[in-house]
Amino acid sequence: MKRYHLIWSVSLFFSLLLGGCKKMLDIDSSRTVNEENMWNALEDTRAGLMGIYGLTKAALDDNNAYWLYGEVRSGDFDSPTRQDLKAIIKNDLKANYESLNALSNWRRWFAVVNAANIFMERAPGVREKDMRYTENNLVVDMAQARFLRAYAYFNMVRIWGDVPLILNSHDGNFENKPKEDRLKLYAWIEKEMYDAAQLLPYSYSTGDEQQIGNYYNEASSRWNGALVRKLSVYAILAHLAAWQANYADAASYSQFVMDNYSKGGAYYLSTSFLTDGNGFFFEKRSEQLFSFPYIWSHVEASFTGHIEELTLAAPVVNKTVPDIYMPKEMILKTFNEKKDQRFSIDTLGNPTTEVYFRNFNGKYPIFSKIKCIMGGSSDPTFRIFTSATVLTRLEDITLLRAEALAVLGEKSTAIELLNEIRERRGLKVYSETTNGDLVDAIFLERKRELMGEGQRWYDMIRREKIKHDNPQLAQLIANDGIYWPIAREILAQNKLIEQNAYWK
Repeated sequence: MKRYHLIWSVSLFFSLLLGGCKKMLDIDSSRTVNEENMWNALEDTRAGLMGIYGLTKAALDDNNAYWLYGEVRSGDFDSPTRQDLKAIIKNDLKANYESLNALSNWRRWFAVVNAANIFMERAPGVREKDMRYTENNLVVDMAQARFLRAYAYFNMVRIWGDVPLILNSHDGNFENKPKEDRLKLYAWIEKEMYDAAQLLPYSYSTGDEQQIGNYYNEASSRWNGALVRKLSVYAILAHLAAWQANYADAASYSQFVMDNYSKGGAYYLSTSFLTDGNGFFFEKRSEQLFSFPYIWSHVEASFTGHIEELTLAAPVVNKTVPDIYMPKEMILKTFNEKKDQRFSIDTLGNPTTEVYFRNFNGKYPIFSKIKCIMGGSSDPTFRIFTSATVLTRLEDITLLRAEALAVLGEKSTAIELLNEIRERRGLKVYSETTNGDLVDAIFLERKRELMGEGQRWYDMIRREKIKHDNPQLAQLIANDGIYWPIAREILAQNKLIEQNAYWK
């Protein structure tokens, strides 16, 4: 009976969310059921919390947004046939394509904000109605909701710059608000995330003193890699600080992750595990510091919403031409050292490994680092994917900390951290004579290690703010051209919102 109650609650929750936000998010929708009918029992809080996770996953992955924002815009990849992707690569973000208009619309992120606001307003009342809903359960739930709301804002600020700050649901019927200055938003996001981190466990249902007992009566195997935990938050805080060029705080937050990663079940990955279809990216794992999984047994596999939809083609799957590919010149420029386990070539120009790329000498090299096909199998007749959207992992934070320390002048420790990754990928230790400037070497290693993980565009911006050697990108940064235009629907709906200056 509980199972059907939970399914009903999840369905109700999503109908409420999609029916709400009618001024700011969806002017045409209507509300069918009052939230008061939902917030009565433990099953309702679980449904509500999982609803926030589901909406965050949708905001990241619908239209393959996470990769189009973070990978395609960088220009490292090219597109053989899709004109909308070519427009993104050329920074022609107001081109008349349905996908670009969808990517310019922040509605899905404000659905996350609304869901979190509703949860934080309603969940405390369930504590009074259902004795099974303990104070500890409430505290941990509220911390997750608080973080996910802040994370939604972190994404919006990186994508659009200034955005409205909405901290109450008003029963989903928001008043129109103007944009808030991004500097104020940065400070608010950091405080929200930091406060949430203090209340979250390192892992769930494992006897952690901050999460007592089995979380929602489920064993740890249910939650490993599926929920935000303390290290997830500190990892994103490190990224938030680095994005602001606040490298002292980036070093501090990343150090916390480095000191405690084993408590959360994370560890450094071998190249084979990183690139195996049944390995790191497959479904959910504790090594994924913060991710949104797609689990085959939960019927979450899909044809879309995965980077494989963009990158894979024959001979990996039965698709003639990939939507995006990395040209050979870019591959060779990036993987320019011998014996790199991810990709390198022999003296005849043939690849010594195919874990990152297949069909290297063909017309379109196929980026195949991430390839979780049909529940982990490698059957090329299927294009059903189960890879997790991984937002950060230990190698990411190690290199982010190296970046921070290099900028702060702590070169020796930065080099040690850089070598932690290089040696695990078969490379010799860093040498300034061979590898050049330390900051450049760190960002090149981030490009190689994190390729296809949605980090590249933001890395390029951070690097330019340090190095000041790319006039075209410097001009975009100076004129706020790094942000996306705001969708026409948003501007028509809320007259207090002005188009971002670069796109007027």
